[in-house]
Amino acid sequence: MLNKKFGFYATVALAGSVFLAGCGDDAANEGEGGGAAEPEFISVLTGGTTGTYYPLGGAMATIIENETGIDTTAEVSQASAANMTSLADGTGEIAFVQTDTAFYASEGTNMFEGEVIDSVSAIGALYPETIQIVTTEGSGIAAFEDLAGKSVSVGAPGSGTYINAEQLLEIHGMTMDDIDAQNLDFGESQESLQSGQIDAAFITAGTPTGAVESLSATSDVNIVPVAADKAAELIEKYPYYAEDVVPSGTYGLTEEVPTVSVLAMLVVQNDISEDTVYDITKAIYENTDQIQHAKAEFIKAETALDGIGIDIHPGAQRYFDEVNQ
Repeated sequence: MLNKKFGFYATVALAGSVFLAGCGDDAANEGEGGGAAEPEFISVLTGGTTGTYYPLGGAMATIIENETGIDTTAEVSQASAANMTSLADGTGEIAFVQTDTAFYASEGTNMFEGEVIDSVSAIGALYPETIQIVTTEGSGIAAFEDLAGKSVSVGAPGSGTYINAEQLLEIHGMTMDDIDAQNLDFGESQESLQSGQIDAAFITAGTPTGAVESLSATSDVNIVPVAADKAAELIEKYPYYAEDVVPSGTYGLTEEVPTVSVLAMLVVQNDISEDTVYDITKAIYENTDQIQHAKAEFIKAETALDGIGIDIHPGAQRYFDEVNQ
């Protein structure tokens, strides 16, 4: 049973695929959305090298290869929205995305307007993707409203970060026209903040984020808070958000800063076989001790279906049904 819950692209060639013998078995798998492909090579699409997806993806690729025997690599990409399109185009097998971005793709809305992606399904949720509005000491920005008229990075074009910025601006009675919006990725945002070319940057990623840590090594970092009433208003309108904080001590902060988050998740091509996705899911969720990143502690089978707004791949569903009884 499909479980539904609300809550440059890397160019990769497939080395080949093997299809299960027997038309009857293939038809049964395809009828359940599980597909029948057993890839000889898997590309895990992540994000930029200064974000959180890339190091996690590298660790997961190693785990998948070690546990399943499938040659697996992690690829740099432009993150969520680009990753969904890449999987739909067949230029990757597994990808990191934000839960909200995956939902937009399944509905053909926002950056996917008129382009429904229904060839991708979920493996599972991973950890909170914290929306960090990053600035530096001396910027004069202490509250969200102070962003008006300032030069602000709102994420790479077509990214989930861009939509997050747009929706937070909306809740505060603002639009992109009220700021000098710059379409920069995380690394470019860090460099531009450091040089004073921009005043603030929206960064949606697990904390601590490499780009912000690099910035904090040379500058005093501030995170602009999202007030509780605005967080509540945002969540009421867009229920895939949740309240979150940037903890005290992160980036040298002396106290925690309230904000909101979405979830990071893994998605996979529908036509990868149920057994293969089962093995991949099991490999990841049972070997998180091999992931040397602070976010590994959040990756748990018991919460893997939280906030998923698209269909779960039957192979992943089978694994979670077994372990979450």
